[in-house]
Amino acid sequence: MKNNKAVFAAGCFWGVQFYFDQVPGVIKTTVGYIGGHTKNPSYEEVCTHATGHAEAVLIEFDPNLVLAGVSKASMMQGDAEQHSNAFRVLLKQFFRMHDPTQLNRQGPDIGDSYRSAIFYFNDEQKKLAEKTKEQLQPNFDKPIVTQIVQASEFYEAEDYHQKFTKRTGRGMCHVAYTPVS
Repeated sequence: MKNNKAVFAAGCFWGVQFYFDQVPGVIKTTVGYIGGHTKNPSYEEVCTHATGHAEAVLIEFDPNLVLAGVSKASMMQGDAEQHSNAFRVLLKQFFRMHDPTQLNRQGPDIGDSYRSAIFYFNDEQKKLAEKTKEQLQPNFDKPIVTQIVQASEFYEAEDYHQKFTKRTGRGMCHVAYTPVS
């Protein structure tokens, strides 16, 4: 089975990448910018909050391995069902790792580039994101403000941002990774 893709924005992309790198079945993560109107933005441009882009992480994942990381997934599932179930696991991790009720910020980082967003690649991802958001709302005192938006062009961030937390030990502003069931 081929790897699948997902894009999540949950504040500073350093911590988001570090977190998702620990999820079993995540094959590759790349930090970058998405959801704005400026082509090939630089970090400095995104920081002005004039580009409309969010700091985000592009995730490549193997659905079989994601599912194996949480339970004894049936290898008899069809490709579409495996993708859906694995994407649900990633959604649960996404909503766990940050505060989805904060509008255009996470912790000390403020601005639209730090918004909570799920950028979907197809109707199934959109449907699963909307359903998960709705199901998790009762767990929060305030409304979940996570945007669910069709993925647009993803622009890879500069090399010095890639695997920043792993290289430097800094930027781990998200909760510690633990498996979901």
